[in-house]
Amino acid sequence: MPHTVAALYQFVALPDAATLAPALERVCRRLGLTGTLLLAREGTNGTVAGSAEAIDAFLAALNGPDLFDGRLDRLECKLSTAEAPPFARMKVKLKPEIVTFDGGATDPSEGAGTYVAPEAWNALLDRPGVVAIDTRNRFEVALGTFAGAVDPGLTRFGDFRDFAETLDPAAELALFCTGGIRCEKAGAYLAARGFARVHLLQGGILKYLETVPEAESRWTGDCFVFDGRIALGPALAERPDHPPEALR
Repeated sequence: MPHTVAALYQFVALPDAATLAPALERVCRRLGLTGTLLLAREGTNGTVAGSAEAIDAFLAALNGPDLFDGRLDRLECKLSTAEAPPFARMKVKLKPEIVTFDGGATDPSEGAGTYVAPEAWNALLDRPGVVAIDTRNRFEVALGTFAGAVDPGLTRFGDFRDFAETLDPAAELALFCTGGIRCEKAGAYLAARGFARVHLLQGGILKYLETVPEAESRWTGDCFVFDGRIALGPALAERPDHPPEALR
């Protein structure tokens, strides 16, 4: 039977992250899940896999009173499937940030830009003067991206801060990444520096590939994912046939 994979994140104040970590890991192990979840004072991020019933129970637990007590009310979650187990074990880690960027100085809860639904993304890309920017690392961009998008050539996500210095604050920008978390942090960083016209692909590339029919898609290539499936294509089909040298 295929495994259900849940990729999720939310920026939300979690001052009790250290207390939550062991409780969250107990829930995951009880349900037989594998994967990695990150907890920080700024929120949660990660990907887990298991049976469809176990993933349903996990998501219900996240929304219940025993763990986050209703705080994950804007959880961004993408569900997909894997033919083979995509992870070897379960890990819950306490981190300074749920996506490493600038030590937590940037707070997306203070504003990150305008969220654009996947169904409206093509129209945004067609708008005159809009600059689409891929906020992922360069090896990810090499596997696939939106036609015409700018590749900042990032080795690590924190390098986006240097790239931002080359951008015009008056420009209209369209940021995207795998699931939404990196462009949300990048958008917040730009907004704090006076960029007023920043758009974010809601749900990221994965939601776009799931939602937009391949015949209408502006995406070219595959989307790297941080699990054993390697990459996903249109309709989130597995694309594992990439050589190791392409993944660095």
